[in-house]
Amino acid sequence: MEGVLLINKPAGMTSHDCVAKMRRIAKTKKIGHTGTLDPDVTGVLPVCIGRATKIVEYLTAASKTYEAEVTLGFSTTTEDASGEVVEKKIVDTVITMKDAEEALHALTGEIDQVPPMYSAVKIGGKKLYEYARAGQTIERPKRKIRIHEMTILSDIEAKEDTVSFRFKVQCSKGTYVRTLAVMIGEQLGYPAHMSHLIRTASGPFLIDQCHTFEEIEKKADESSLQDILIPISTALNHLPKMSINDTLAKKVKNGAVLEVPAGFEHVAAEDSIAVYDEQGTCLAIYKQHPEKPHFLKPSKVLVI
Repeated sequence: MEGVLLINKPAGMTSHDCVAKMRRIAKTKKIGHTGTLDPDVTGVLPVCIGRATKIVEYLTAASKTYEAEVTLGFSTTTEDASGEVVEKKIVDTVITMKDAEEALHALTGEIDQVPPMYSAVKIGGKKLYEYARAGQTIERPKRKIRIHEMTILSDIEAKEDTVSFRFKVQCSKGTYVRTLAVMIGEQLGYPAHMSHLIRTASGPFLIDQCHTFEEIEKKADESSLQDILIPISTALNHLPKMSINDTLAKKVKNGAVLEVPAGFEHVAAEDSIAVYDEQGTCLAIYKQHPEKPHFLKPSKVLVI
């Protein structure tokens, strides 16, 4: 059994919990997920099974799309609704749609973001949440992230001393949307936190394609789990695609260096290229050769 399974992650489970459950359902240890979701967050969680675990890094690197809600008026330790209140400030001014749009616009593009203390980022050999649970706050280096697009999805809703609105964001790998919610609050002059979040897309995979655990378990009971797995070659469709003949395919399986073909001269050095044989099987992932710019070097061979 091999391929990518799209799980509609339920609230209350960690990404690791989902992988552990899938190992029991699929009866294999060779399973990995492609991007952590916090326990309270629902939505698209691609899970790689069998040989597909070789492509985890190429799916993790893809952009993500979320629908979130930001609440102005108080911040929390975890930057979401599950944490303890850190700071309060009554929202005593009218936040207009224009104000909210300007705040989102100011945070669109390449920006710096400091990862939250309650996160799995490692510093000094320990995960940040381990420091946080011990009552420690440590300095975290800023990270460059990219917000491709942000749009408002709802009216501005006032509730007693707080104000909330929903927004959609498409962002790069490594973006913390709860931290983004805090940053939106800063733009508007109030402490804030993320009060709701759902991942609606992970790279090319959409939430409408995802399966619940109930559906997955039913397929497993019917011995038809493979039917809902996305083949490796299809899962890599978001990468630039290069097709080769069978003669060259034999060399690729042995890790051969390839000359950059016509049409690929402008591919960036950091971009990955999926190399397919005549039958449509993805054989390997190539990148620009670090020392020979007119050649491509395999970064991962998928078929031997």
